[in-house]
Amino acid sequence: MYKELTGGVEMRQQLFVVGDIHGEYDMLVKLLEQWDKKTQTLLFVGDLADRGLNSKACIELVYRLVAAGDAICLTGNHEQLFLQFLEQPDTFYGNYLINGGASTISSLLPDLRQSTAQPTEIAEKIKDQYPDLIAFISSMPLYFEWHHYLFVHAGVDLSLPDWKETPTKDFYWIREPFHRGINQTGKVIVFGHTPTPGLHNADYNYDIWESDNKIGIDGGAVFGGILHGLVFDQNTLVAHYGVQKKNDVPECITYIEGT
Repeated sequence: MYKELTGGVEMRQQLFVVGDIHGEYDMLVKLLEQWDKKTQTLLFVGDLADRGLNSKACIELVYRLVAAGDAICLTGNHEQLFLQFLEQPDTFYGNYLINGGASTISSLLPDLRQSTAQPTEIAEKIKDQYPDLIAFISSMPLYFEWHHYLFVHAGVDLSLPDWKETPTKDFYWIREPFHRGINQTGKVIVFGHTPTPGLHNADYNYDIWESDNKIGIDGGAVFGGILHGLVFDQNTLVAHYGVQKKNDVPECITYIEGT
């Protein structure tokens, strides 16, 4: 039984911001070795699950951190795909599988034979066994503002006079119009969603992407890339860590050492 979420997040001096995880639990655990609980609040930009093999463990860990007041977790497109499948399984099952949902289903229902189970049966089993995790995923916010930073899964509509009027779906799905748009929000926008090789236009360049006060941090962890963790104080980036697998063993990379 999962404990009900209680209270709000405790905002500390710094934010430790984690990129798209996609079921890479061992990489997440390794990255969190760099987290200083006393001085840093965690923020996850979404896409905890799908594609990787340990989606359930990732969701449960982040759930506990949020419940303890140590973390904020934003919704991503993969959280929305999961909820969409649960709501209309016959309609969205195929789309969910195409987007990596089979690994999440296997993680949540390890004894289920997906090849013979019907979509409605799968969805009902998940809803019966994980009501608290579903409630947690359903409650994830679209974005988080802190000082002059804006954290969001995919981006915002920069063509609007007020970015807060961005259509809901764009907060977790937008790509090129945001990447190429002119940032006049007055914010440094930190986002995931689009693996950084696509932003760099360079295969295998999993470094963070920076342009026009926009910072892309989806290092493609599940594709052999890097799970990034960036630490911000109220003024600037103060530390930057990454985890990448070498021979299936997650190893930490220090880009900027925190003080």
